[in-house]
Order: sequence, then C-alpha cells, then structure tokens
Amino acid sequence: FNKKTFKKVAFDLPKSVVDSLVQPIKTYKKTIPNKPNIVVFITESYSREYMGAFNDPKKIEDYVGYTPFLDSLATKSLIFNNAFANGRKSIHGMSSVLAGIPSFKDAFTSSPYANQDMESVVSILNDEGYDTSFFHGAPNGSMGFLGFSNILGFDNYYGKTEFNNDLLFDGVWGIWDAPFFQFTKEVLDAKTTPFFSTIFTVTSHEPYIVPKEFEGVFPKGTLPMHQCVGYTDFAFKQFFEAAIKEPWFENTIFIITADHTNQIYYKEQYLNPINRYAVPILIYSPNEEYIGIRSELAQQIDIYPTILDMVGYAKPFRSWGRSLVNNSADRMPPYVMNFNGQNYQYTKGNIICIFDGVKAVGFYDVHDLKLEKNLIANRTKEMDAVELSCKAFLKDYFDRIIDRNL
Repeated sequence: FNKKTFKKVAFDLPKSVVDSLVQPIKTYKKTIPNKPNIVVFITESYSREYMGAFNDPKKIEDYVGYTPFLDSLATKSLIFNNAFANGRKSIHGMSSVLAGIPSFKDAFTSSPYANQDMESVVSILNDEGYDTSFFHGAPNGSMGFLGFSNILGFDNYYGKTEFNNDLLFDGVWGIWDAPFFQFTKEVLDAKTTPFFSTIFTVTSHEPYIVPKEFEGVFPKGTLPMHQCVGYTDFAFKQFFEAAIKEPWFENTIFIITADHTNQIYYKEQYLNPINRYAVPILIYSPNEEYIGIRSELAQQIDIYPTILDMVGYAKPFRSWGRSLVNNSADRMPPYVMNFNGQNYQYTKGNIICIFDGVKAVGFYDVHDLKLEKNLIANRTKEMDAVELSCKAFLKDYFDRIIDRNL
C-alpha cells in the first residue's frame, strides 16, 4: 500500500537531448499500394534456445533444437538471432509487442496508468481500416489479456468462450494449441481484408503436458518443456498447411516471437543475466520480401514500428522501438532495454550498462553476457553516451506514462 513504482525520474535532461537520443516520434515513408494482412504469434515461453534456426551448433556443444517446422520456415524468413524480451511475464510481452510499452519492476498493464488513451499498432491499424482481432485459448479474462485488449481497442476478442468446446481444454491453461490454431485460421477465413490478428499461445507452459494422443510423439529432450515446444511447433505446421490454401495467405506477413523465456538446458549460453531474456523474432512473407539472418540487437518493442513500416504507414507515431526492416541512413541505432529484478539492463553498441535507476553501477562488453568483468573503473566516452541514452529513455518513458501522453 501507498507505494508507487511508476514515478518520474529526476534527471535534468533537456527535451532536445531526450528526443535526439530516444526518437520517441517515428515517421516512415514507405508506400504500400496493397496493404498486407498482419498475423502476430506471441508464443508462450518459447525461448530462443529451443529453436535450431536461431542457434549455431558450432558454438553450443551437442546442441539439439525442437522446432523442425519453424526451422524450415526460418529458411524463407527474416530472423533476428540476437533479440530479447522486454519483460519477464506474459502480460509484459503483450504490451511490449502491441503497444511498444515495456514493463520493468511492475507491469505497466496493472498500473493506474494503463487505462489511458494510447497509440499502438492496434489503434493505428484500426484507423487504417484494418479488422483487428486478438486470440487466446484461455478462459476469457485470464492473464489480464481481455482487459488490455479492450484498452488497445481490438475489434474482436476470441477466447475459450468463443472456441466453445471444452473437450479440447487442457485442464489448466486453455484450449490446446493445435485445435485453437485451426479455429483461428477458420475465423481469419471469414475476415474482410486487410486484417491484423494476434494469437497468444498457451500449451508450451508448465505443467508441460501435451494431449494424450500426442504423448510420445515429440522428443522428450532434456527438459519437461521440450515436448511441449515440439507440440506447438506441430500446431504451427498444421496452421500454415491449412492457411496456405486460402486466398488471404499470399498477402499476409507473419511475425513469430515469444512473450518470455522458460526452462534452460544450455546454461553456459542462456543461464546468464542477458540471455535470460533471449527470444526469437521471425518475419515470414510468402512473397519472400523478407529473408535473411540478422544479428543486430532487436527487442519486442521493435515489432510495433516494424509492422507500421511494412504496411506503409506514413504519419508520425509514438514508439520507443525501431523498424527492423528500415534501412534508411538515419534509422535509429539498435538497443535493448529490460529489468533484471534489481537493475535496468541497457545494451547499445559495444556496451551493456547496468543502471540502478539513478546511476550506472556497471559497464560490460556487449559479449560479456554473464556480466563477469565490470569496466566501470575505466569509463570511456562510449560508456558515458550509453548511460545518457539509458537516462533519456527512462525520462521519456515515465514522463509519457505518468503525464498520460501515450
């Protein structure tokens, strides 16, 4: 009681400095005559570790992945193998991906400031004439998704109630992914294009079970999570095999990411303060417009501006992220921001800055993912610049949220 974690920071930074470093208002100039449909999968607990396409077996001894279908899709996609979640919980992922609003110590969505008018990919695509919908197979209202989807302004919400067949309920979280994906595809078949849809999956989660008819079908692997990863990969395969037959498929861009990470087996690579947030970002376009492997820094809040760039939205909009498909000379430099439970982790250029909310308490080389060698005793101009960027971000973040200027 009587505690507020959302409060303004005391940094004395001119607005011109904040705007130059954070670039909170973006404008892209791409012209797209035939607006594509957009489908975003936020995949429950789907750590980057589990996906073969995102890992180099030469760098990880005895590496095994559990996503054969998504790995095959990745060969025809644009993938970011150095991407990170902005938060630790499912609802953090929803606000980061769809509104470009990360959560740090506490979830933005459960703060008093969540119930305000805010610009998001949903509000903008609503204005652009898109049919917008959110799918989540859990009981309607769980996880806070229905409430936040209403704030964002989705035209339709499809949950366990709309699926209307409790025989396919997993008994814990929601409808199994495979049948819910097919339900999603059938709903999309009836949509007027262009449409924007988000599917938040449920099965790849504790208690790490799959439908009885699939027990023993997918590799058990080395962690209880692994067979669930294989089952959800199978659900993706079924979805795409069905969707490719529909007329809307060819002009649809699919984005696949995760809300956060989960169980870790390859501890040397993934059980560290930085890669604990390592998630995949995959962009698939059937017309092969986006293909390749990019190793630059990327994060969940980049997905919202990326979508607006891909659909040819040319008006100014608020975003703390950057388009991952914009190659203009003045594009925003890549960075990643999240919170490890005690401190902010801000990575930019060659530096990881650990920031306690007031000042930097550590600087590390960008490859020092375990944060073993603190370089703060020998500060450089680059370190100073990264700390300033971190302060500018936090100032703009809390000012806009608290002043209800989203």
